[in-house]
Amino acid sequence: MDSNLSREVEDFLYLEAELLDERKLREWLDLLTDDVRYWMPIRHNTLGRPEEITEELAKPGEGYYFDDDKKSLRLRVERVYSKSAWSELPPSRTRHLISNIRIKNDDGVEIGVHSNFIVYRTRLETDQDMFVGTRKDIVRRVDGGFKIAKRTIILDQAVLAAKNLSVFL
Repeated sequence: MDSNLSREVEDFLYLEAELLDERKLREWLDLLTDDVRYWMPIRHNTLGRPEEITEELAKPGEGYYFDDDKKSLRLRVERVYSKSAWSELPPSRTRHLISNIRIKNDDGVEIGVHSNFIVYRTRLETDQDMFVGTRKDIVRRVDGGFKIAKRTIILDQAVLAAKNLSVFL
């Protein structure tokens, strides 16, 4: 793969993490295509040893934590700004750590990108959550830059201890 492309994609994903950590959610929305799909399927504990991780994941149309498009993401973002989201009053403090960024394919328009993440969230005096997993993104070239066209978020946890999922991963 082209090392320049790898670095550009890495920088794009680091910018996204920075916007989320700085609570610049409207600016973050601008990094998403109008036809984006932002999906996090539920992970099941299976008996035995599955051949593929996908066997542990809910299929499309089955259970998920969220399955958002641009419209529903915008509603979630605007709700945070409206101060009516009790789960974000006071707001969460987050740190998005992105690593192991790998370009899987590139057709000249869309780039398949996998990355690992840890998102640490703290809120109030004692609330702390950690979300760990991998993301499978389709990053689209748009107007000389990049936008996220699809994100599948696969958590390592099968059971979430968090009180809510009000942060973006």
